[in-house]
Amino acid sequence: MKIVVLKNNLREGLNIVGKAISENLNLPILKNVLIKTHNNKIKLVATNLELAITQMVSGKIIENGSITVPFSVLSGIVNNSDSERIDLELKNNTLLFKTDNYEASIQGIAEEEFPIIPKIENTRNYLKINGGIFKEAMLKVLNSAQISEIRPEISGVLFDFQISHFKLVTTDSFRLAEKTVFEKEFKTNFQRGFKIIIPLKMVSEAIKILKDDGDLNIFIDPNQILFQNDDIEIISRLIDGNYPDYEQIIPKSFETECILNREHFSSAIKLVSNFTGKTNDIRIKTKQGQKTLEVFSTSPYFGENKYLIPAKIKGENFDVAFNWRYLVDGLKNFNTPDDLIFGVNGEQKPSILKHPQDSSYFYILMPIKGV
Repeated sequence: MKIVVLKNNLREGLNIVGKAISENLNLPILKNVLIKTHNNKIKLVATNLELAITQMVSGKIIENGSITVPFSVLSGIVNNSDSERIDLELKNNTLLFKTDNYEASIQGIAEEEFPIIPKIENTRNYLKINGGIFKEAMLKVLNSAQISEIRPEISGVLFDFQISHFKLVTTDSFRLAEKTVFEKEFKTNFQRGFKIIIPLKMVSEAIKILKDDGDLNIFIDPNQILFQNDDIEIISRLIDGNYPDYEQIIPKSFETECILNREHFSSAIKLVSNFTGKTNDIRIKTKQGQKTLEVFSTSPYFGENKYLIPAKIKGENFDVAFNWRYLVDGLKNFNTPDDLIFGVNGEQKPSILKHPQDSSYFYILMPIKGV
């Protein structure tokens, strides 16, 4: 193998595939990145066995070949190099790294020792969507998910595809978010609906590295999912199991409905949170005849404080405790300055945040009981 590549191209490619580098002590080769010539481009690949990322990099191919080398070593050299042009040459199992004023010999391991990167068997059926639209939809549900060893089925994003639309759903048992994307925003040739659970790790990394512009192609087979965007491919195993039947906890009506400004509500919660305890709890209450929502917190060490927010309130009075961080997370997911609906069903049942004119997204939060 003998190639010439620009530093910025190689650095960007390494930064992308580096998201899949593993610190697995039992398989040290997972700390390596595969460098391979392919279709007159440079192919970079990294995997942790659950997730694999491939990035194609432009360069001049003089001789074809392949090698794996320690990612941290190669990345460190590239990031600190002050030359724009980099020459890479393979001799036996050693990668020679050369610039105008620097040389290094990096001991490598043959490609044959590198884990085989799985391929999607079914590439006939696909879903195509703008990368920016997909990332924005994922970001609206991502902060409601959490890795769980006890319940692995909630350690990911439910992808519920129903031909005319698909839903993205996450929950950590204390809160739940659902985002619906309708058929006008994507193209597909799938003939029937399906439900899969995409690992949280894959979604988190995809959001960081996939481009906002251009199309994102999604391919699925029974055990794997592939995201393909320009020169980037991310493939991951799916989570085996059945997602919880969450629809039964979605509030169909409210004891109290509050309509209030999102930014004002968020600012009030952050301000009052300075007096919260270890449970991050704040109290939100209404009083008979008042047109304000009271956000309140107290601490035996600091004192107490409250903030009154103008609101249109309809229904029963309430006095309910919430985790303020979870509440702010939900408010952040609405990228609009408009008023929101805050629906409350007492201190035993879930509350909901949603937009009055947009049914495509909602955020559910359980109150803190017994506070």
